[in-house]
Amino acid sequence: MIHLMTDNTNEVPPDQKLWQLTTEELAATYRTDAEDGISEQEASKRLGEEGYNELTAKKKSKLVQFLLQFNNSIIYILIAAAAITLFMHHYSDSAVIGIVIIANAFIGFFQEMQADNALNKIKELLVSQNYVIRDGHKIEVPARELVVGDLVNLEAGDAVPADMRLISADNMRIQESTLTGESNSVEKTEDPLAADSIPLAERSNMAFASTAVTQGSGVGIVTATAEDTEIGQIQRSVSDVKVQVTPLMKNLNRLGVNLSLLIVAIAFILFFLGLYTKIYSLPVLTIAIITMVVGSIPEGLPASTSVVLARGVQVMTKRGAIVKTLPAVETLGAVDIVNTDKTGTLTKNEMTVTDVITDNHHYQVTGIGFVDNDKGVSGDVLLDGQKADWQADQDFRKLVDIAGTTTDAELVQTDGQWQLNGEPTDGALTTLFHKLIGREPEVDELDTLPFDSAYRYSARLIKEADHNELMVKGAPGTIFDMAKASDPNFDSETWYQRVAKLTEQGLRVVALGSKNVPAGRDEIDQDKIAQGIELSGLVGIIDPPREEVIPAIQSLRRAGVKVNMITGDHPDTATAIAKKLDLDESIHAITGPEIDDMSDDELIKKIGRYNVFARTTPANKLRIVKAQQANAKIVAMTGDGVNDAAALKQANIGIAMGIKGTAVAKEAADMVLVNDSFTTIVDAVAEGRHVFDNIQKTIRFLLPTSFAEGLVVLISMVIGQELPLYPTQLLWINTVSALTIQFAFIFEPAEESIMIRGPRDVKRGILGKMDVFEIVYVSVLIAGLGIFTFDRFVDGGVLNVVLGSTMAVNIIIFGKIFYLFNIRNSYPIISKHFFENKMAFIIIGILLALQAAMIYIPFMQDVFHTGNVNFFYGWVVPTIAGFIVLVVTEIIKLGRIEYRKHKGQATKIRS
Repeated sequence: MIHLMTDNTNEVPPDQKLWQLTTEELAATYRTDAEDGISEQEASKRLGEEGYNELTAKKKSKLVQFLLQFNNSIIYILIAAAAITLFMHHYSDSAVIGIVIIANAFIGFFQEMQADNALNKIKELLVSQNYVIRDGHKIEVPARELVVGDLVNLEAGDAVPADMRLISADNMRIQESTLTGESNSVEKTEDPLAADSIPLAERSNMAFASTAVTQGSGVGIVTATAEDTEIGQIQRSVSDVKVQVTPLMKNLNRLGVNLSLLIVAIAFILFFLGLYTKIYSLPVLTIAIITMVVGSIPEGLPASTSVVLARGVQVMTKRGAIVKTLPAVETLGAVDIVNTDKTGTLTKNEMTVTDVITDNHHYQVTGIGFVDNDKGVSGDVLLDGQKADWQADQDFRKLVDIAGTTTDAELVQTDGQWQLNGEPTDGALTTLFHKLIGREPEVDELDTLPFDSAYRYSARLIKEADHNELMVKGAPGTIFDMAKASDPNFDSETWYQRVAKLTEQGLRVVALGSKNVPAGRDEIDQDKIAQGIELSGLVGIIDPPREEVIPAIQSLRRAGVKVNMITGDHPDTATAIAKKLDLDESIHAITGPEIDDMSDDELIKKIGRYNVFARTTPANKLRIVKAQQANAKIVAMTGDGVNDAAALKQANIGIAMGIKGTAVAKEAADMVLVNDSFTTIVDAVAEGRHVFDNIQKTIRFLLPTSFAEGLVVLISMVIGQELPLYPTQLLWINTVSALTIQFAFIFEPAEESIMIRGPRDVKRGILGKMDVFEIVYVSVLIAGLGIFTFDRFVDGGVLNVVLGSTMAVNIIIFGKIFYLFNIRNSYPIISKHFFENKMAFIIIGILLALQAAMIYIPFMQDVFHTGNVNFFYGWVVPTIAGFIVLVVTEIIKLGRIEYRKHKGQATKIRS
């Protein structure tokens, strides 16, 4: 329902249906005159009461927006790490971590600023000049100065400046796709409509702000301005929608909180235990605790996650998708539902004649839309699946001639692409003529009667050599009545059955006919048109599905992702297209008015039953997304219009069209499809899952190797021995790992099963029970090997403390290297996949070179307390220790593979 002014003197009762009012009732309700409008004095008064007819976005404090970027548990970990390293006088490490914190804050801040631009784009839609009738005079005023009750004159090409009820409409059509999603312009009338509930797309006697008049003219009384308009309500919806935290960030935040709590708790317990047992002096104990915390905190986690995400963004850019925020690239991998618009996304938005019915035959016409080649459109005529000689059918020949002659639409080639100038239905008829004749129609026009909703047909009088010919096209019922008037034996029932057969398939049906008239008649006499009209046949027109979309939908279905269609079109048309696309095993449609009749709880309960949502409004789309999310679904939403903006922002990931999408939709979305290709979404889902896999592997790698460092210190403290590792060595291990080995996962290719498994359960978090078990045993294994070898060779007198510590550092490093080979993928290590990630071997080579520098370069020895350990103890022993890590982890991996295999077979048997 449209919300009107807050001024009580002009307010319309909330239950008033504006489309039901007569002109007199409208004039009384809005205290205006249906011929002379309101006075300038009254307009000034109302402008002061109502305010300007413009949309304003609420401004947010830039400082608050910036400070909120630090409210993140991962940032808390980084701040703690920076404070600890600063306390330890490692100023360079503290400075680097501080720079990362500030950089992350600025990145997040600028991303939010970019998203806020969506509101400003909506505001720009109401900037125009319009002719208004005041005091009986037609004057031009800025749209921002319009008030409720103003009488606005609209002509073809005008932007509609406010919501209004039409009191005059002369052959008027308005393009409302930005609001309703309806691809065709809509016929308008001034007549009251009796229904109590009418979808926005079917309110034929109303005009809405931000739409455009494409044909004819009209006059309307302004019923709502500024934020009370339909476009204003969309802006309010976009403002009210909170930015969704991605599943990955929720998981990482939860993981970060749990890690920090665990590490701090252990640190406090050890500190007080150390004080009680007096194992170390207080200064030594404090350094040991700080060393343990620094070793245990995975400082590289945020950086590694960001780099993996950035790599995913880079890959998607090459595939035609611009991702505006780093976490958004992973979100698609977790998506359960893709809500998509029909027109231009699932379909070509190129109306096409697919069926031709003459008196004797039902033909199919091949060739979809406007073909991108120098010859223009192409296609064949089929009869019973076989190529037919359509020119042998006299009615078909005449039908094609009428189609080309009576249309004003043109096909033009721009930058190698064929585009339509004109109405979509006329464009389909023009395309049919080009397809079959291969040239422009030659028309010697004498007179034209444009289409009018009052009589529902158009006509054109053509000069021929020895006579003139009147050609008509329009609604089947109208043309049938003409044919019946000319021929009492005309079989209306059979023709209506043929129409029904086409409409059941979601086709728009147009009838075409003609008659000869005397050569001396050069004007159309509307009163005599029906006399002598002969029906040539029917054409069935549809916005055809994109051919590449069908396999894309199948890929998503195999991946466990449900695809829903949300459109402003009629439910029959939407259902027919959904069946052609094989959207689901069974199609169940619901309309916007039916959704309006449901409570939120009822919609949440029933939303999963439907896969086609027709005649939807912007408010419907927003409720649909919210209901799906209330059922714990991760939702992607595609769109291109202003009417999609709120739903795009509400969705877990909004996807806008790059070519046909409005600026508002692009600003509100998280991702923009450069070529408007739905198939790119399949690539994005696969890449999102690939990104999450690599992030999960990074975390599974970082945590046990970081915890191993802390455990070395922890175990040494418990048994009261000298610490095998120095704080600077732990910082070296973390730093050198962060710069090298953990980036190996960036280049790890996707696994073969990535698109045949269902979406991940975001409620489970990043790590499962087996992952936690793996982290524990790998940490203990690497730490145990480090302490065992240190004690074995230092206590045995083979190595001094410095050389033993140098060996222990290499054991930690080699444990990481060999563990990397185990965790890179879920395949056995001896398989064809071993050498797939060639960058991993290059990175390991760089790491080993850095290790050699730390051990043998004199000034590095001073900083990191290392010595010239010989080859056996410095490299062979660590290699053996690393190989032990690989063997143990590989045995457990093989066990997991067998477990999953048997579990999968059991699931198949049960199903």
